[in-house]
Amino acid sequence: MQFPNSRILIFAKAPIPGLAKTRLIPALGADGAAQLYAEMLQATVQKISTDSLSPLECWCTPDCTHELFQQFDSQFDLSLHTQQGEGLGERMAYATQQALQEAEAVVLIGGDAPCLTIEHLQKTMYWLNSGADAVLGPAEDGGYVLLALRHYKHELFSEMPWGTDQVLSITRQRLKQLGWHWRELPVLWDVDRPEDLDRLT
Repeated sequence: MQFPNSRILIFAKAPIPGLAKTRLIPALGADGAAQLYAEMLQATVQKISTDSLSPLECWCTPDCTHELFQQFDSQFDLSLHTQQGEGLGERMAYATQQALQEAEAVVLIGGDAPCLTIEHLQKTMYWLNSGADAVLGPAEDGGYVLLALRHYKHELFSEMPWGTDQVLSITRQRLKQLGWHWRELPVLWDVDRPEDLDRLT
């Protein structure tokens, strides 16, 4: 394992029709949107597990009982955890705090950015090991597909307009206010909207 003292945290939603990838429902229907998300999430978990880059944690919502999560648990070398908190910010904050009790750095990702590669993750962890306080993976829509941290600060998670095009710029502003040194990956894209489907091959 290349980075045993770090943790990769995948934030995963149970692929339940009507609850997963709801912005894709107009194009795919509820069942199709949930199925596509399940496929992307499984591909992400398999890619990271196969490479043995760092210990992998899957943070699940609403809980860890969905059959896909149980499949992950039996098929891959990872640990399952239930997300805790009211909104995305609280859930990410909780997972980050928990992981940093045992790890020197954490990398938070989702399961819906097919273009996020192992090379991106390797570079992220190299930067963290080389002294960066944080790493951002900017997304084309103004959010981010990756957030990596060596320290926990609630400012990075609280009162954030999640799901808007302001998340990335606000996060940069708060990192600057903290006086942290951070690095950024190239701008990537994730699958959130019907127009994103054309990129999937």
